[in-house]
Amino acid sequence: QVHLVESGGGLVQAGGSLRLSCAASGSGLSIATMVWYRQVPEKQRELVATVTSRGTTRYADSVKGRFTVSRDNAKNTVDLQMNSLKPEDTAVYYCYAAVFIGLSLHDYWGQGTQVTVSS
Repeated sequence: QVHLVESGGGLVQAGGSLRLSCAASGSGLSIATMVWYRQVPEKQRELVATVTSRGTTRYADSVKGRFTVSRDNAKNTVDLQMNSLKPEDTAVYYCYAAVFIGLSLHDYWGQGTQVTVSS
């Protein structure tokens, strides 16, 4: 069983910074892509940033130049450094991991962490 646990959310003023972390627990994990999503009430979950096992990253246009995703394969962790935060970044942020179990990829989600940016 794989568990993802996020941390680092909170309340910050516009222009400030937060760093989110996500740790995957489980023995002998082989994790493909790790992703940060976010969601606000009554809207679809939005992809924020992805990082592959080789370190290739991709960002939503809305966060390019402000957010940085990084990953530690040895520790099975993924971080999201968020700078120059805007009120529209307010959301619940979720960590996602695609994990190989045998030859199959399985989806795992964290419980989410609230980020609130005040104007």
